[in-house]
Amino acid sequence: MKPTRAAAVLIGSLLSAAAAGQLAEFGIEGMGVVSTPATEVRGSVSPDGQRIVWGSTDRAGGAGGWDLWQAHLRDKRWAEPEPLSINSTANDFDPLLSADGRWLYFFSNRPGGHGGDDLYRAAVKPEGGFGEPENLGPGVNSAGNEWAPTPSADGRRLLFASNGFGGAGRHDLFVARWNGKAFVDPKPVPGINTAVDEFDAAWLDGGKALVFARSDRAGEQPIQLFVAECDGQTYTGIAPWSLSFNSAEGTTLGPVVDPSRPNEMLVSGAARAPAAGKLDIYRTLAPSRRGKAGCLPGHESPP
Repeated sequence: MKPTRAAAVLIGSLLSAAAAGQLAEFGIEGMGVVSTPATEVRGSVSPDGQRIVWGSTDRAGGAGGWDLWQAHLRDKRWAEPEPLSINSTANDFDPLLSADGRWLYFFSNRPGGHGGDDLYRAAVKPEGGFGEPENLGPGVNSAGNEWAPTPSADGRRLLFASNGFGGAGRHDLFVARWNGKAFVDPKPVPGINTAVDEFDAAWLDGGKALVFARSDRAGEQPIQLFVAECDGQTYTGIAPWSLSFNSAEGTTLGPVVDPSRPNEMLVSGAARAPAAGKLDIYRTLAPSRRGKAGCLPGHESPP
């Protein structure tokens, strides 16, 4: 894996409290705290900017399997990294804090699900802990594997990846709607899905554009991020994101918009510098793609 060298990077740790004017192309997030010699994927910052959560496949100190981690902002630096209390001995991964800060979404293959990796959420407690994880139910969980749950800002839709609801092949992107009790009726994201894997998607421009991961090796390396915009009916103009280390030979995934700094995004990958480990979490400006309404179910109310 030989990602392209960045033309401009921030040397050292770029913190969520850093001024926007300091952000060049990208910078590493939380050197030695969030980004370490282990593999860190899909960082998500709380709406108030005071907490970050992420997943790791091999960081020591968790409950076992893949685990969820968090750190808090202390004196403008990420500090006190710790595994979440809701981790199981199975795989727990792909965390995302909802835009209102009330819920932590993730996937897990813990016992009691509908099969494979299922989507869950846990309430975020006022004191900073988490409630008991709840399975999101059969409306979005199949006998296959579901990944990367991404609720809309208003909580009325859920963007996720699955290989258990049919589609174009392997993992595809779907959007489900909230019916007042559960997310149901998943529909394929128009124009995106192919015979290879599409997953790890984030909404841009209120859902009028997307950034998503694509891999032709069943979710394994290499993985590249792509952007697309809605033309009023389908997502089109699909092209690799121009982020310098997002190469066709590398591994770049886990894009998440920072709601405390909505023009910025966290993304996981392997830049030449700065680098801490196998896959690190980086902060970068979000892609500037813009589109039209019309590509999402019930699109009269944007994410």
